[in-house]
Amino acid sequence: MRAIKVERSAPLQGSVKIPGSKNSALALFAAACMADGPVTLLGIPDIADLRVIDGLGKEIGLHIERHPDGSVTVDGSGVSSTEFDPVRSSSFRTAYYFIGALLAKFGSVSVGYPGGDDFVSRPMDQHIKALKQLGATFTFHDRHYEVKAAALEGAVIYFDTITSGATINAMLAAVLAKGTTVLLGAARDPEVTDTANLLNRMGARIVGAGTDHIRIEGVTSLKGCTYTVIPDRLIAGAFLMAAGATGGCITVQDVIPEHMSSCIAKLREIGMDIETTEHAVTARSTGALRATRVRTAMYPGFATDLQQPLTALLTQAAGKSIVGDRIYPSRFNHAAQLGRMGASIKVRSGVAFVNGGQPLHGALVHASDVRAGTCLIIAGLCAEGTTTIAGVQHIERGYEDVVGQFRSLGANIGMFDSDEQIAHVASLRMSK
Repeated sequence: MRAIKVERSAPLQGSVKIPGSKNSALALFAAACMADGPVTLLGIPDIADLRVIDGLGKEIGLHIERHPDGSVTVDGSGVSSTEFDPVRSSSFRTAYYFIGALLAKFGSVSVGYPGGDDFVSRPMDQHIKALKQLGATFTFHDRHYEVKAAALEGAVIYFDTITSGATINAMLAAVLAKGTTVLLGAARDPEVTDTANLLNRMGARIVGAGTDHIRIEGVTSLKGCTYTVIPDRLIAGAFLMAAGATGGCITVQDVIPEHMSSCIAKLREIGMDIETTEHAVTARSTGALRATRVRTAMYPGFATDLQQPLTALLTQAAGKSIVGDRIYPSRFNHAAQLGRMGASIKVRSGVAFVNGGQPLHGALVHASDVRAGTCLIIAGLCAEGTTTIAGVQHIERGYEDVVGQFRSLGANIGMFDSDEQIAHVASLRMSK
């Protein structure tokens, strides 16, 4: 089995190009298969979740081809089945997008329950509510569920809670529904807007994406096109935090600074010097970090996907910081792993109390999800000795080459095989 080994490193310096957004790409793949012709997507990262989609697509007749220049062509004209393998489709969370994408065309979709990073069973109630209002019926089985609709009809849908996934899923379904659909209380995430922009390029009629009021006029068909995914604001934010943790200076290129406003504001509050240009952000350490308080929120608030790398940064800030996650209150598996490295963190009721400024030391730790892996890498760069991170498969769900990217900035990091050490990590987890 593989693990990542991290040694204490000099301040990270340099620039890194940010890949396309993982969260957007997953939705764009589903949207692309709705077209009557090929859709070419530019900037799509080559990550584990998207390779799973490639495998799933082959099973139903969806053709996906990655070209030497990194672009990906998705052709849904050959789709002949909408019964996804329940085990494979449960290996990542957003397989549910294929329900919204394929239901209007085929009338029935079968898929496994959401998997991926499971922060205590992410709820699907808003997805179910929205699709039911459009005319769908659900049948739940042990390992999968089926969604059927003789026809989808436009409706006014009010979300009880802000949810990016359900907003995208409802938008996908509504595009080919008859009549007008209005989404009230919709998520405003850039990934929602990105999906709407692709659909409009394909011939959809969507207005209001990026606000909490989205209006969709149903169309009868969609056409192929070429489209570029937005950059990954979450990967970009993590690299800026790595600059602060190691006392360095990092520029993230090919980004949209507006998408990172809450992250940039928080890093400035902590004491970092941040400069922005049209397509880049530079984070520079000023030599001292201040403790802070942060609560995650839906966009444009501070992203839940950034609270884990932020926690690693705050271990380097003297004083008591408070990190609350109102989106996923159970998303604190990384706190115990940082504790193995000497961090002083207590978690109660979805809030982490970080007593920063304590020295960290290398240890055997486990990444339970993508962002926890980034958190542990950042902590390892600051720790004395060697940090060995298991759970590499989780990190690779969101990063195409995490080791190479950090190395390019001067990090002492590498990938290696070690069954014995991984087994020891597993035993440590069992003894928690």
